[in-house]
Amino acid sequence: MPKSKRAKVVHLTKVDKKGKELTLKLFANVRECLDQYQYCFVFSVENMRNTYLKDVRAEFSDSRLFFGKTKVMAKALGSSPEDEYQPNTHQLAKFLVGNVGLICTNREPSAIKEYFDTLAKTDFARAGTPAAREFTVPAGVVYSLGGEIDAEQDVPMAHSLEVELRKLNMPTTLKKGKITLDNPYTVCKEGDVLDSRQTRLLKLFGVATAEFTVQLRAYWSAATNEVTD
Repeated sequence: MPKSKRAKVVHLTKVDKKGKELTLKLFANVRECLDQYQYCFVFSVENMRNTYLKDVRAEFSDSRLFFGKTKVMAKALGSSPEDEYQPNTHQLAKFLVGNVGLICTNREPSAIKEYFDTLAKTDFARAGTPAAREFTVPAGVVYSLGGEIDAEQDVPMAHSLEVELRKLNMPTTLKKGKITLDNPYTVCKEGDVLDSRQTRLLKLFGVATAEFTVQLRAYWSAATNEVTD
């Protein structure tokens, strides 16, 4: 019987070698950028979305952005005065915790700060994140935006969605072809850790509560060899 192509053996040594090569490449790239650029910023991301991070990369096409593998980036910067790559770059390493990255650039800090201060992208919340606010659907006919705007400006939710709403534990009924609630229904309260059911309901009602933002944690200057936070 011929061997199935799906049963192809992948040697772990090859996978490890590729992973090591990528790690070494990241390490070398960070150090190369410390030589080439005037500033190195540590930034953190709230409500990470790859789509919006790609927009940031596009904006900084004249710079270099690294995200992920914080231990490797910290190692490239150095963890002490003895092994730091440039004077005082080890002081940046302590900021590389959590959802963070590096931007190496020649743009002035004031310009970088101005850009990120105005950057905010709204998106739908994901399961496992805290609810930014309470959302309650009023009693009566259920509208497409769940009471977020006046009924006169909204339209009733499509009756075909009634089955899905009930599957999501929303106690709805169909009355004269319109989805109806006998009592107000609270989807979430502020601070609730959202589950997949709640995030699906929020999305069905078009309630986007997550905000993608970037905060600058600290930066290193090649001119002064100082770290500013």
